[in-house]
Amino acid sequence: MSAPRSVALPMYLSNRQALQSVWALLARRLTHAGIQDLPTALDWPQDYLAHWRDPRLLLSQTCGYPLTHALAGAVQLIGLFTYTVPGSEGIFCRSQLVARQEHAGHALADFRGLRTAFNSNDSQSGYNALRAAVAPLALEGRFFAGVVETGSHAASLQAVQQGCADLAAIDCVTFAGLGRDMPQTVEGVCVVGQTQPYPGLPLVTGRDTSASELLAVQTALAALVRDAAAAPALHALGIKGFETLPLARYQVCVDMRLHAAALGYPELA
Repeated sequence: MSAPRSVALPMYLSNRQALQSVWALLARRLTHAGIQDLPTALDWPQDYLAHWRDPRLLLSQTCGYPLTHALAGAVQLIGLFTYTVPGSEGIFCRSQLVARQEHAGHALADFRGLRTAFNSNDSQSGYNALRAAVAPLALEGRFFAGVVETGSHAASLQAVQQGCADLAAIDCVTFAGLGRDMPQTVEGVCVVGQTQPYPGLPLVTGRDTSASELLAVQTALAALVRDAAAAPALHALGIKGFETLPLARYQVCVDMRLHAAALGYPELA
């Protein structure tokens, strides 16, 4: 027996039960389509890059920045989910600029000389989009008094709550999910702005996945979002649809980095 294919939806983790329910329904459709060696449960990877580069990867969710950088040529784009949450419109998402309630009403420029937290420097939502937003405001490559890497959006929110940072850019779907499923993570914070839009989190498969398998996954996902049996779990995750799109649509992630660099702001500082 072959090892199971690698399958995960690792980016939005505030409701793992709903994610597992979605996978159970999707797996049935993939089985009917002839896809073999499917796992019964989703993976919960700790090393995302190793997971995404797994040659047996059938389905995962990554971020637009790694897709255009560290994973360029290493994965194939399946498409993306669309969502019902504030900050999401069609295939596009924005990062919510989140601060403590004491800073309610502030504009981004008002955070000059304060501190920011970000999840990781390869994050489109937490780093690249924020860097692009701050770049026009920076002076000689600096804007913030301090920058801290936290490892996750939830940890960035905690840094803001606890006063270790004053601002963080949080993916709008993550922010909505945390507020819905883990409300304590957003207590005492408010949204003070948004970044420019970018395509949402891409669903990907391995480089070696065949064209017929890729089409089967796309077909199964398109059917899943119309399936009444899946509606409760999809609703719990804020998912309203599935779309395919060309890889070139993610060029906006590259352009954000290049624009910030051209303005003399190559990294958050």
